[in-house]
Amino acid sequence: FYQLLGITYDAPLSTIKSAYHKALLTSHPDKRSFSSTIPPVDVDIALLKEAYTTLSNASSRVAYDDILRNTRVKTSTGPRPAQVISLEDFEEAEEGVWTHSCRCGGTYRIIEEDLDAGRHLVGCESCSEVVWVGYELVNDEHHATNG
Repeated sequence: FYQLLGITYDAPLSTIKSAYHKALLTSHPDKRSFSSTIPPVDVDIALLKEAYTTLSNASSRVAYDDILRNTRVKTSTGPRPAQVISLEDFEEAEEGVWTHSCRCGGTYRIIEEDLDAGRHLVGCESCSEVVWVGYELVNDEHHATNG
């Protein structure tokens, strides 16, 4: 999320907010002016929102930072740090199972139980690469009354 917003790990809330707004403006086709010197950025708006929501909330930022630290410790001798991939970029292989191709030719697989448990880190089935899968949990109570 830090790379997505182009900020440092110790960025204050004001910088996070500013970077989020800038990223929204540079990626939203209706907000960009044709004479803008800022090149358009092809970024998933939902992923930007998730990055901002995670990093702007103190407790979720601490949890996210802990996951990043743990991932770095486990993978410091092998794979590169986790990428962020939106769940929307995964294909639903079967009911409750989503897959995404790894650069090695293997597959990342996330299942509904992982989503329900709030798990975001998924490892490739063929190599040691790990990615962070971006998604929002749906409140079942809210979903039941509005769905």
